[in-house]
Amino acid sequence: MSSPLNVVILAAGRGTRMKSDLPKVLHPLAGRPLLSHVLAAADTLSPEKICVVYGHGGEALPKAIARDELAWAKQEPQLGTGHAVQQAVPHLDPEAICLILYGDVPLTRPETLQEMTLIAREGAIALLTVRLANPAGYGRIVRNARGQVERIVEHKDATPEELAIDEVNTGILCLPAGKLAGWLARLGNDNAQGEYYLTDVIGMAAAEGEKVMPCHPAAEWEVLGINSRQQLAQLERMHQHNVAEALMAQGVTLIDPARLDVRGSLECGRDVLIDVNCVFEGAVVLADGVKVGANCVLKNVSLAAGVELQPFCHLDGAKVGADARIGPFSRLRPGTELAEETHIGNFVEIKNSQVGFNSKINHLSYVGDATVGRKVNIGAGTITCNYDGANKHRTVIEDDVFVGSDTQLVAPVTVGQGATIGAGTTLTKDAPAGQLTLSRAKQLTLPGWQRPVKKK
Repeated sequence: MSSPLNVVILAAGRGTRMKSDLPKVLHPLAGRPLLSHVLAAADTLSPEKICVVYGHGGEALPKAIARDELAWAKQEPQLGTGHAVQQAVPHLDPEAICLILYGDVPLTRPETLQEMTLIAREGAIALLTVRLANPAGYGRIVRNARGQVERIVEHKDATPEELAIDEVNTGILCLPAGKLAGWLARLGNDNAQGEYYLTDVIGMAAAEGEKVMPCHPAAEWEVLGINSRQQLAQLERMHQHNVAEALMAQGVTLIDPARLDVRGSLECGRDVLIDVNCVFEGAVVLADGVKVGANCVLKNVSLAAGVELQPFCHLDGAKVGADARIGPFSRLRPGTELAEETHIGNFVEIKNSQVGFNSKINHLSYVGDATVGRKVNIGAGTITCNYDGANKHRTVIEDDVFVGSDTQLVAPVTVGQGATIGAGTTLTKDAPAGQLTLSRAKQLTLPGWQRPVKKK
């Protein structure tokens, strides 16, 4: 039987260079806190326990990441990475292997972590290292004459010869939890920073004959941490580049891969086309043949096959049927459900409403809390007056209704099947099926009337 897996995530840092009151690991990347990305990678390994070590920001971190199964260990004061892991030891299973991650290193691939756990379960210590053209600031991997990892020396404590080493420590490692606890108990702080270094554990393990096996990420971005707003922006673009590459590999056409932002999950069918400057938030599904015009924002949206979304649309919590045409400048709010072949046009807003097959709302209208039937035409400037100042009321427009321009439907009200509502009507009572209903002041012409003249 393989050893259980425990994960420790170090997330206590202040992040001084972020110049923010928000704990560093709560700053968003691709719409989610940095720590959420690390937790998502850890979740793919099905660990028995996850312990997050926190400090700066106090209880803001456990409150923001509300997961009942997480263990939280507070590091106060903050005396280095070794001291941080010591706070997690009471939460660890001594028989487990322990994977140590960092809350500000958000892009490590699950495949890399999976490889490390396999090495640790075979009895070695898995240490993630990378070679950098500019290793300044990183701990260096010191190897012996046989090429085996002997120890890690921090940048501030390194000799000129050690500073020339380009293989550096990422801080991510996987090793037996029981042995880790013993090594942590022996840590000292006789170094340039007066801190308890987790890296010293590697030297202790090597001195005791433990096998330290370096692993390497597939790409440098997997191990990059975030300490400033500039680094956060750089990793955001790296992440979005990776997302764009994966989408194009699936057959999605991106007019400009550099102008795409996915801040959640984006599932695409065949022959999907996405124009520039589009933002996808939450869970978005685009079925076969969907076309998304430039400068659109979609949040928690499902678009069925053949939908055409023209530029400058904002969709939130909406479900759109096949071959619908939306926009430009349309807004669909939560609770909107459009059937097949609907047309929603310029400056139309729909909220909490269902619109039936082949119905059209093409110009300058608001439809809220309404049920709209099949093959309905709603003219320009029409609004459903659904709010009385205290409560919302529903409007029902049955099949084959024609609503003239500049109409107000004062809910609760029902327009019967096949009815016609004359332009300019304020409808306060139900309109019967199959008939023309209108409310309009009598048109008058006043002979001899003169416009006022400005007095000198």
